[in-house]
Amino acid sequence: MSKQVLGVLCSGRGTDLQSIIDAIGRGEVDATIALVLTDKPDAYALTRAEKAGIKAVCIDRKQFDGRQPFEEALIKALDEAGVTLVVLAGFMRILTPYFVRHYAGRIMNIHPALLPSFPGAHAHRDVLAYGVKVSGCTVHFVDEGTDSGPIILQAAVPVLDDDTEETLGARVLEQEHIIYSKAIQLYCEGRLKVDGRHVRILPAKN
Repeated sequence: MSKQVLGVLCSGRGTDLQSIIDAIGRGEVDATIALVLTDKPDAYALTRAEKAGIKAVCIDRKQFDGRQPFEEALIKALDEAGVTLVVLAGFMRILTPYFVRHYAGRIMNIHPALLPSFPGAHAHRDVLAYGVKVSGCTVHFVDEGTDSGPIILQAAVPVLDDDTEETLGARVLEQEHIIYSKAIQLYCEGRLKVDGRHVRILPAKN
């Protein structure tokens, strides 16, 4: 099987991106990152990519008159780079069905809560407000909804009585860095089979 080519989309610090770069460097993920895209000119993810020798491009949403022209530019850049798996790593824009259909079954996202609970952009705030005792993170395939695609992997962390959004977020982030690379590697090995809402993890091939 040929090596998967990743395109990573980020909007901010790029810590999940860095964890994937590091996992590839350790030989834990059998893939290459061909392109890092961000919609924010000041995103530190650009610096992380450049330090790793990875092509990094900002496609600023503000420069486009509408969502479809913006997404057309994303698709053009990803396709020209030969991307086979799109990895959303803190990309803070909801992608339209137009984009999702173009990469159907080939887009992953990580969400900082245990889906289907607490979707959306303020998961840690919502978790603390609700008073749950356990939170975590979820890697899922992206469908045409918001944080609603089939779940690949999840990891749980305790919610402590004195947690803030920052302390809970840091605890969850540690798990994000572990399970995202694992999910990508399972995809690279051809071990993920989507069956409706279920993602079956197939046995490793000898």
